[in-house]
Amino acid sequence: MRVHNKPLFIWHDPTTLVGKYDNMLKKDLKLANNYLIKQLPKATAFINSKFEVIHASNQWIKEFNFETRNVFGKSVFSLFKDGEKNEEWKLILDKCLKGQPSDLFNIEFKDPNGNTQWFEWSNIPWYDSEENIVGVIIQAENITSRVINEIQIEKLEALLLEKSEITKIGTWDYNIKTNKLNWCDITKTIHEVPLDFIPNVDTAINFYKDGISRNTISMAFHNAMINNKPWSEKSQIISANGIEKWVIATGQPVFKNNELIGLIGTFQDISDQVEGDNKIKENEHLLKTLIDNLPLNVYIKDRESRKILANKSECEYMGVSGPSELLGKNDYDFFTKEVAAENIKDDVSVIKSLRPILNKETVSIKKDGNATTFLISKIPLTNDKGEAYGIVGISTDITHLKQKEEELRHLINVTSLQNKKLINFAHIVSHNLRSHTANFSMLLDFLSHEKEETEKENILQMLRNASDNLLETLDNLNEVVAISTNINIEKTPVKLNNKIEDVKQNLSSYIVQNKATIVNEIPINAEIKVIPAYIDSILMNFITNGVKYKNPDKDPIVKISYKKENNYSVVSISDNGLGIDLKKYGSKLFGMYKTFHNHKDSRGIGLYITKNQIEAMNGKVTVTSKVGEGTKFNIFFNDKD
Repeated sequence: MRVHNKPLFIWHDPTTLVGKYDNMLKKDLKLANNYLIKQLPKATAFINSKFEVIHASNQWIKEFNFETRNVFGKSVFSLFKDGEKNEEWKLILDKCLKGQPSDLFNIEFKDPNGNTQWFEWSNIPWYDSEENIVGVIIQAENITSRVINEIQIEKLEALLLEKSEITKIGTWDYNIKTNKLNWCDITKTIHEVPLDFIPNVDTAINFYKDGISRNTISMAFHNAMINNKPWSEKSQIISANGIEKWVIATGQPVFKNNELIGLIGTFQDISDQVEGDNKIKENEHLLKTLIDNLPLNVYIKDRESRKILANKSECEYMGVSGPSELLGKNDYDFFTKEVAAENIKDDVSVIKSLRPILNKETVSIKKDGNATTFLISKIPLTNDKGEAYGIVGISTDITHLKQKEEELRHLINVTSLQNKKLINFAHIVSHNLRSHTANFSMLLDFLSHEKEETEKENILQMLRNASDNLLETLDNLNEVVAISTNINIEKTPVKLNNKIEDVKQNLSSYIVQNKATIVNEIPINAEIKVIPAYIDSILMNFITNGVKYKNPDKDPIVKISYKKENNYSVVSISDNGLGIDLKKYGSKLFGMYKTFHNHKDSRGIGLYITKNQIEAMNGKVTVTSKVGEGTKFNIFFNDKD
């Protein structure tokens, strides 16, 4: 037996197989062919010169889903019904019958389920024992999985090429045995070399910018070769045209049978990305510089009201050295519970409604008790879906402005009060001076017409009395003017008990004469901030009134007490005298020349002057009274200013 060109016995010892075949062939051709078919590793069939199937292996029957009774004696062209391919195949078989074996070729075959199968086909002349060609030996190997893999590889290569062209990511590979370095077209384009350029390891490394970049890539290549370490490095190259570029080069060792055979990797030009990153960094630095130097508190919170950004002003207000001490914390960490709850309520409202809060005036009280008035604005931060993922907060400290506003309001009130007093004073002056003038004019007219000396003397006495009254009125008016024009006299602390004792000493004879009792309940060390000259006048006036307007049925008792209330020192002076009908006279109580009792010494000027003195020290006075039971004056001395 001879085997031409295609080794039928590639998986067996050919000497042994051929020997057994020849021995069987001498006895029985069919037996010999059956033996041969069983020994062959591939699906095999024997056809005669009429192209009829004489013998076939079980593998051949199985691969093509035939049955034995439907195969033997049948033409192979009736088994594989494809006119165009059968014609081509017939030519190949004719050549085989003439002693010319065919090269391997692939055919497609549809299985009963309609799935395509691929086979690698070979045709070899079949000789008898006299070396006559009696037919053709057909071998078929199912290569469907291999073809599918090759198709997948082709698709992956096409996809890789497409992605490589889109992303501008090149590839390279290095073969250790041949010492050859290959660049794809994109890698060559990035280096700006011709497409027929043949690189090597040295030229590739020399493209990297001298210094850190070249040293980094050299070490990466060395570690991959010696220590089998992959790399991914961002560095700079200088292209063949002298242009500096930023690239990311990656490398990966390749092994075969645990032996390093080469390296593969990618090469990407990221110059635009680096330039964009640098622009972003510049803009971020510019924005941060701007935000940090704004005279505003600026911060950003996430959906849970935790700070994720804070500028310099916000850090200074919070009393921290830098943003790291604020990030991740909420308002409960710094403010009172009430303030924190209100702030977070506003945050949640902005995030849910997507409506900003603008210029809301709030008072923020920190845990140390420090209060600051802010104008706050809170603006929602939204993503591309229109959902809020946080807020931007901007706060303006208006504490100083509020103080100025309060001072201005106070100044306006004082000015308004002064204007009212001035108008009132002008009316009083006009009225009083007109009365005195009319009185003088009338008395002088009487004097000029009077003949009797005795009557003239009476008129002259009346003129002297009128003059004294005029002088007294002028003194009162001067005192009021002095109080109104000296509102900026500096206040000083005085011991209240000392002042009361001085007044009691000065009024001692008056107190004894009226059988009065002064009850002093002032603490021994009590101090008040006052204008010293005014406090003497105030105490003198109220104590004198308490005795002067006594109830005729009982001895006068004047009680003086003291307490602190907010920013005031409150001195209360009460008596058990006649009392005042406040419903009737309350609005006129502190008016000039207003009297409410038929007392011979009542002039209606004392309470007016006293009230002016108290208000000149930024204080106030209130009164409670009941007719027949007495009166209580509460004098509020301002401790602050």
